[in-house]
Amino acid sequence: MRDRPAVQQRRRAREFEAYVAGAAGRLLHAATLLTGEAPERNDRARRLLTAALSRTYVEWERLRGEDPYDHTRQELAARFARGAWRHHHWGVVRGRALPWAAPQRPVRGGVLERLTPRERLVLVLRLYEGVAEEQTAAQLGLPVERVRVICSRAVATMRSEPPEPAAPHARVATP
Repeated sequence: MRDRPAVQQRRRAREFEAYVAGAAGRLLHAATLLTGEAPERNDRARRLLTAALSRTYVEWERLRGEDPYDHTRQELAARFARGAWRHHHWGVVRGRALPWAAPQRPVRGGVLERLTPRERLVLVLRLYEGVAEEQTAAQLGLPVERVRVICSRAVATMRSEPPEPAAPHARVATP
């Protein structure tokens, strides 16, 4: 009788490992798109995914009958939304340096780096993950019309020409 919890714990660990083996690649790609990082340098996306998977593991037993992928995706999106404001590049908007901002070294990001965090979140959920507008709106606490507008704007931005890289600031020596 004492071995029963240990057997259940091993079974739970095997089930979760099998789930992660099948879903981690796609979830990591979604996290990388969300963070706007380049796929070869996606440390923030990896941390985000690790935290979301940790939460899914904690709630694994309560997920019976539910889709664990959907749960992890929701957790990933919620964690990204809560932390996005801290990681937004101040002084850079849509890939262009603001005139009053201090010069920054160019950062090569991912394919969605030109979008704001909210636009990336909506675009990834709607187009990459295929989440319905209503579900996306409910998850983000936005009206459906707002989700539609954000998604349309993000698609238009991605279809437009990327902005020219900002010219380096010339420093003039003053006597």
